[in-house]
Parts: sequence; C-alpha cells; structure tokens
Amino acid sequence: MRIQHFHDERTFTLTYLVYDEATKVGVVIDPVHDYDAKSGRTWNESNDRVAEIVDRLGLAIPYALETHAHADHLSGVPYFKERYGSKTVIGWKLPQIQKLWAKLLHLGPDFPVDGRQWDVLLEDGSAAEPAAPATRNATGTVLERTLDVGPFAIEAISTPGHTPACVTYRIGDALFVGDVLFMPDYGVARCDFPDGSPSDLYDSVQKLYRLPDETRVFTGHDYRPGGRPMKFESTIGDHKCGNVQLDATTSRDAFVRFRERRDRELEMPVLIIPSVQVNIRAGALPEPEENGVSYLKVPLNLLGRAPEARR
Repeated sequence: MRIQHFHDERTFTLTYLVYDEATKVGVVIDPVHDYDAKSGRTWNESNDRVAEIVDRLGLAIPYALETHAHADHLSGVPYFKERYGSKTVIGWKLPQIQKLWAKLLHLGPDFPVDGRQWDVLLEDGSAAEPAAPATRNATGTVLERTLDVGPFAIEAISTPGHTPACVTYRIGDALFVGDVLFMPDYGVARCDFPDGSPSDLYDSVQKLYRLPDETRVFTGHDYRPGGRPMKFESTIGDHKCGNVQLDATTSRDAFVRFRERRDRELEMPVLIIPSVQVNIRAGALPEPEENGVSYLKVPLNLLGRAPEARR
C-alpha cells in the first residue's frame, strides 16, 4: 500500500491518495475544492493535482472519502465522482450534522437530512458486535461496516468531539484521522463548533491510543508551529509520549478545562459558513436559482463572537 499526500497551502489541508501499485486501485481521502471567499469563485486546482497522479499511475478510484463535514474547506468528492465514477463516502452520523446545520442555516423542510447526498455511509467497524451485511436506507444510500477496495479494506472508527460525526479511517496499519489529531507539536482538534464536545474528543483519542504504538497517523491539517516544515505523518506512540495538548498521562478533567479555555480564545474559521453548507450536500453547491447562479447563505449574529475592538 502506498500513500501520497497533497498539501493545500490556502487551507493547510492534507489530502491523501492511498493505492496499491500491483492492482492499480486506490481511494482519495479529504479532497479540496478550491474557493475564494472574497470573490465567491470556485475552481479545481487542488483536485487536478491529485488527478494528475491518478492518471499517471493509471489508477481506478472506486471511492472518495471524507472524515467529516469540514469547516475550513469545500469538499472535492464530486470531482472524483464525475471524473472516475468514485462513490462518495462519509461516516454514518452525518445526518446529525445535516439536521443541526439545516436548522442553523434555515434551509427549510425540503432539505434532505438523511444522508442521501452520499453513496455510502460507513458505520463504525471497530464496534464489538459482528459486522452486519451492507444495507440501504430508505433513500438508497448504502450503509456499510467496511469497504472492500480489493487490495485493502477500509474500516471507520467513530471519533466524535470536533464534530459529533467525525470518523477515523483505518487502512492496514495507517489511520487517517481528519482533525482529531494534528501533529504532536500542535495538539488536537478544537471542540467549539455546534455540538462539539471536549469530553467526547478525549474519549475518541483514548480509543486511538489503545491501538499499537507503531500505528501510523496521517493528519488532516498541519499548521506548522514555529514555522517548521510541513509534516503529515506520526505514530500513536508519538502522540502518547508527546502530544502537547493530550498525551497518555493527561486526565479527562485537565483536558476538558484546557480545551474549553483554549476554544474561548479562537475565532471561527474563515470558511466555516460556506464550507459546511456545501459539505452537508456532499460537496455540491446549492441549487442554482432562476438566474442560473448558486448562492450561499450567511446567518448573521448567530455563530462565534464579535472580534475584539481595534485599538
């Protein structure tokens, strides 16, 4: 199994192409649809970079996966569905996020909040009970416990806290954690988004810390503290020994106090409002209006706090 990373400098996002050289089969995790908040323009520079490697290697891409409904960039999974016929995949709790944000954004009763925008909702394959056969919900979306890609299998591990619907993907000895864990010198995810929970995040990280120390961890962002070079890979052992916000010795109470205090200091991500309302649609832009143009909604005086006055 080979893992190729791609780093989007604008949003500090890491996208991964995981593939098998022999069978020429791979998957894409957390792709980015480029968006300029000042002009409202979208384009596909980041997705094209991934596609260039896919095409050069001659890979089939049966699945394009998201670890959660991101608040800092637009999802690029529709690009891979259109170009390669990839099925779109996200964690099975995504409808909880859809219901929450459909209410906050006042999307109306006709907005589907059952996950039907996705081809596959991947259930927690790490649960103790035996895996059930794949089923479909009432809208035809497949509910899976694992994805059989051929040369490798993909298992979802429920890791809520940053959002209630975050999942970590386990492929062999590698974890693709999204925003749950950053690099050890930066820490872990914030928990101040709607329905986020530092207590849940603590439990999620403890679940990952029970995996073997040599398990590889591929993070969803790197913010390069101190201006160091970009990094994307660590191990469970690295985090247990040296995660600056939550190592193996950190108590739940200490972490919750720290996380709540730290989150009060943070501003909302620049792209949270456009990102979430696109990403709960599986990366699709809102339906165009009568003039053929799509529009995003901005709820006023609802999220976050007012910036401090300039001096």
